[in-house]
Amino acid sequence: MREIFGNPFRPVAFSSEWRTSTAVALAAQMYEAREFGAMPILADALQDAGCDSADILDHCRDASAPHVRGCWVVDLVLGKE
Repeated sequence: MREIFGNPFRPVAFSSEWRTSTAVALAAQMYEAREFGAMPILADALQDAGCDSADILDHCRDASAPHVRGCWVVDLVLGKE
């Protein structure tokens, strides 16, 4: 459930400044292809854009997380709030 909704007890603020063309392109490609192997690269792109949210970056870099379509981070990047 946390893959889709995140942690309901720790809401994450998402800055629109982090929606760079690179981050959006990566998120859109993963969403459409339903292939989430580029999540660590998305974390790098978000960090390059100024994202300092440990919740977001750790989620993207968690190799043991079963990422799926509807992932709360991908949805935030795509503006599907």
